[in-house]
Amino acid sequence: MPQNAIADQARKKWDEPAETEARANTAVDLDLESVERRARLFRAVDTLPEDQRKVILFRFGEEKTIREIAVCLNRSEGAVKQLQFRGLENLRARLRE
Repeated sequence: MPQNAIADQARKKWDEPAETEARANTAVDLDLESVERRARLFRAVDTLPEDQRKVILFRFGEEKTIREIAVCLNRSEGAVKQLQFRGLENLRARLRE
């Protein structure tokens, strides 16, 4: 094997841990960003008016249907849909800030 090829292989092996570490750091950064986004979303949900917050938590946290939420809250399905719409609009506005 020519001397340059041996040197190239040695450099490549030497650089691999740095590349692996860089990829791992990127994955950690992405995970941290995801955690921060979720925390921001949960804080925004906590600021919603009580009825909107309940509907959002039932709908997206517990994955209940509109009908199930209406029964739980003793509301009409139309009222639940309206609360969901207003809650999502409020969240969008708060998350834009």
